[in-house]
Amino acid sequence: MSSRRSRSNQPGVSRISEDQITDLVSKLQQLIPEIRNRRRSDEVSASKVLQETCNYIRNLHREVDDLSDRLSELLESSDGAQAAIIRTLLM
Repeated sequence: MSSRRSRSNQPGVSRISEDQITDLVSKLQQLIPEIRNRRRSDEVSASKVLQETCNYIRNLHREVDDLSDRLSELLESSDGAQAAIIRTLLM
């Protein structure tokens, strides 16, 4: 018996229908700029949508890390009063 089948038979594990998957992939297509900006006539496979979603999330993580580093540098280079104001604005 495959692991997929054995998981679906476990109590508390709900199965997602193909219609639900299609709907979720469609929603992801609307959220991911790389895909959203394509012409409507260009069909995109579900696997491509998922791949682009992963890439987009990785890029967002990199941006957050970069902004965090830049903010840390800014706080370190600011005097105490400026740093306190920046921290207050962030809260």
